[in-house]
Formats: sequence, structure tokens, C-alpha cells
Amino acid sequence: MAQGSRERLKAARARVTEAQLLERIAALPAPPPMVFHPAGFDIIAEMKLVSPAAGRLKDQDEDISRRVADYASGGAAAVSVLTEPSRFGGSLTHLAEAAAALAGHGIPAMRKDFLVDPYQVLEARAAGAGGVLVILAMLDDAQCREITLAALEQKMFVLVEAFDEQELARGGELFSSLPETDQLLLGLNCRDLRTLQVDPQRFETAASSFPSVSHRVAESGIETPEHARWARGLGYDMALVGTALMRSGNPAQALAELLAAGREDGEVAR
Repeated sequence: MAQGSRERLKAARARVTEAQLLERIAALPAPPPMVFHPAGFDIIAEMKLVSPAAGRLKDQDEDISRRVADYASGGAAAVSVLTEPSRFGGSLTHLAEAAAALAGHGIPAMRKDFLVDPYQVLEARAAGAGGVLVILAMLDDAQCREITLAALEQKMFVLVEAFDEQELARGGELFSSLPETDQLLLGLNCRDLRTLQVDPQRFETAASSFPSVSHRVAESGIETPEHARWARGLGYDMALVGTALMRSGNPAQALAELLAAGREDGEVAR
């Protein structure tokens, strides 16, 4: 994963310089910040054509603008867009289409990819993105901080992804070294990277290991209103939902139902 990302990075640098990306960014309006619902539960809805675990979810000619507009109508706080091509069928073109469609709704698009260099943050911003994913398992602490700072400098939100309690601790240390902002999110992905199996019970076992952060995100395994209600009760105030929404015939309604369940009980338990 990291090697493939480095190869794409090398090719991208040969096509477009960092200075050229910065010129493109300077011509863009500032990205919309992520806005959090007062009831305390939000969803990052995901746009992906392929899932390594579930297979192909949509055809290559999927109307990305329409899908992300449906997500906006359903109440998404942000939209995650896969840009990794070989495993997820994604591209920066998909990200740009999504960001353009979301701009009128004031909702940021997030680049979801195996980022290994701040240059890829600038690529995302130049495509219109307002957020990026940083995967702790792929990077050392210095790299995580460098990429996260690059995103914050561009006024983007950052979802820092952990897969276990040790990485949650690393995320907490990272956050403590950065400027305080509500645009930093710490997520726990309950998928096993080796087997691709999802184990939602990890949300419960790891809940007490979360450091003190503004936003806790449950990633993978949230598919039904019951799941959303359960995650909320464990102290998660956000969820990232992909496959369930991509498979839905009415993603706006499915998203609205997830949000309604997650917001039933008022404030998030801590």
C-alpha cells in the first residue's frame, strides 16, 4: 500500500510541481470547515466504487456528483472520497467532482488514500478537498505530524486513523503536539488489515483507551441505525460509513436514518 502510494507520488511530482499546486490552491476559495451537529452525532459518508472486502460496489460510470449530493441531502457532515486506484477504483478526478458538487452545500470532501507525503495533501486541496485521512499504521510519528500540519495549514480537517489501542495512544500524543482545533478527528477502524474482516466489538473494547480528544470516529462496521445508536452509547460522536451507503438504493434516506438513531439520546457519553 505504502509502496504503491510512493510510486504514484513520484509520477505526480514529475507531472506537476509543488509550486504549481500552490498556484492552483491560491486561486480557490477556502474549503468549508466541518460543522458538527449540536445533538452530538455526525457521519462522514463515503464514496467508493470498489471495496477490497466487498468487491465492486458501483460501475466506473457512477454519477459521483449525484451520489454526493444525495449524501448532502441526507445530512452528511463530510464526504470521504477514495482516490486510490488499484484497490478502490478511485482517482483525484472523483475527488474533484465530489468537491465541486458539495461546494454549494458547504460540506467538505475528504481525500481517503494511503498518504505518505505532504505533497499529496496539496494534491487533495488543489482538487477542492477540505480534509484528508492520515493512517497511523503507515507512518512514523514525524511523518504523521508533518502531513497533519500541512493539512491544517491549508485549513483542512484531518481524520487520524488508528487500528488498535497503541495507535490510539499515538494519536493522542500527536494531537497534544498540534494547535488546538475542532478540525482534528481521531478514528478507530475495526477492520483487520490482514484479513479484511470487520469486528465491531473492537469499538467497545477500545472505547476506554481513547485519549481526550474532541471527536471520536467509529470506522467500518456501522451499517444500521442500531449500530449507530450503539456506537453513540459507547462515546463515539461520529461514524464513517461507506459500503452500506454505496449499496443503498436511497442513500439520502439511509444516511438520515443512521443520523436520527445516533442523535436520539442527546449528548454523547464519555
